[in-house]
Amino acid sequence: MAGVSPREPRVRRQRGALESLGAVVLGFESIIVFLGGLVVYGLKVLPFGIEPWWGIVGGVVMALAMVAVAGMLQRRGAVWAGWGLQVLLLLGGFLVPALSVVALIFGGMWAYATIKGAALDRQNARRAASPDLSNGE
Repeated sequence: MAGVSPREPRVRRQRGALESLGAVVLGFESIIVFLGGLVVYGLKVLPFGIEPWWGIVGGVVMALAMVAVAGMLQRRGAVWAGWGLQVLLLLGGFLVPALSVVALIFGGMWAYATIKGAALDRQNARRAASPDLSNGE
């Protein structure tokens, strides 16, 4: 076909360490949170008058929220949303105490991902700004 140029391959955006580590933590945590919703349903631990199937709904909503936040980690507000999800999961420990253990484990992983990831991103930005000329160039 005349006038049609071949498409050039799309260049992927460079992801930072915070974004990569945070996405991994939230991705795996979303699976555990969904399973936690099934536990809430199976144990029927919701207060009187609330149907047990709301446990599944809560687990699905939390899991989807974690996946959504993992996809938006290039924005600064998404890190704070991730912290909010960690607190919400910790509050779920009032229903099933095992969720508190999950919240503490993944909360620690989230803290590491956000703190160390940001430090690595700053270090990489400094290296990119001032190239090392120790080899005599």
